[in-house]
Amino acid sequence: MNKKVTKEKKDEESGSLKEDLVVVGTGIRTTGQLTTETLCYIEKADRVFHVVGDPIAEEMIRNLNPKGEMSLRGLYAQGKDRLQTYQEMVVTILDDVREGKMVVAAFYGHPGVFAWPSHESVKLAKAEGYRAVMLPGISAEDCLFADLNIDPATHGCQSYEATDFLMNGRIIDPSSSVILWQIGVLANWDYKGHAYDLSAMPHLIGRLAAIYPMEHIVYVYEASTYFGCEPRISPVKIADLGAAGLTPASTLYIPPSQAPRPDPRYSFLLPQMQAYR
Repeated sequence: MNKKVTKEKKDEESGSLKEDLVVVGTGIRTTGQLTTETLCYIEKADRVFHVVGDPIAEEMIRNLNPKGEMSLRGLYAQGKDRLQTYQEMVVTILDDVREGKMVVAAFYGHPGVFAWPSHESVKLAKAEGYRAVMLPGISAEDCLFADLNIDPATHGCQSYEATDFLMNGRIIDPSSSVILWQIGVLANWDYKGHAYDLSAMPHLIGRLAAIYPMEHIVYVYEASTYFGCEPRISPVKIADLGAAGLTPASTLYIPPSQAPRPDPRYSFLLPQMQAYR
């Protein structure tokens, strides 16, 4: 009888519903943003793999599970293709699941937002018959809505990864709010630490200039990762975006530049909508 079958038999006998793989998020600011459910899983896991954004988060995980924690950050390397690193993370996580360990994989922010290894790990584990779940966490988007005092229901909100937006000709509604993610690593496919090449930025500015006035004010945003520290909220004209001091943590928020144009076919809804707003 293999380890997986043996484990399933023990769970059935004990009535346990223990998962084989739980993917969790540590939030953007780990202190205060780890959910109670996530804390419990980290503490009881046989192995806790983690890819988190700061040494405080790593130390918290280490204190919660000193015998089982293991960082995956060492899989990154200067000039190494990020997809290769992500694939190696998935292999490492699944190897321990297949050995019969109860595995937690902890990712910075929300584990399902800009975290390919988390989704792939859950998908492969389920395909092999293991019990795998993903728990929600606080993402940079959640922090952005709070720090910029934005309700996405007011104008609607479109969200694109910056390179994908540029490469695939995504269509923007200028009466909607827009978030462009990973603007500080635009058109970069490999890991470069902090020195990313932003030579493609003029192309992005040109693309935005076809939609918005060049004087339109947008916001470079970086969530606070430490308790008591302020987030970065830098207003800048689209024309000056290339000189905005972007970092790998930068997100671009673009407020609406014009009012929506109601569809006359549904004009009967306008009074109710105005009252709601």
